[in-house]
Amino acid sequence: MPLYLIERNFAEEVLVTDALAADIKHVNDEIGVQWLYSFLSADKRKSYCLYEAPSADAIRAAAKRLDIPADVIIPVGEVRPEQFAAG
Repeated sequence: MPLYLIERNFAEEVLVTDALAADIKHVNDEIGVQWLYSFLSADKRKSYCLYEAPSADAIRAAAKRLDIPADVIIPVGEVRPEQFAAG
């Protein structure tokens, strides 16, 4: 499944609770996207999230249903240091 990096800009600090995470998972499951992990900025007003999704439109649909921003969606690939280990 394709990977996407999503930049989200929030007007206020983000506080991810168990309830919010459960809501996100429920909507994502219905739409067919999977939240892998996120980085949150020091001021807690910007996040960068890695998702697996069939398309950027699916990510936008989930964000719209959850009423959270998806300001920039970038298709990405994966590179890991261990891929280059001398052996």
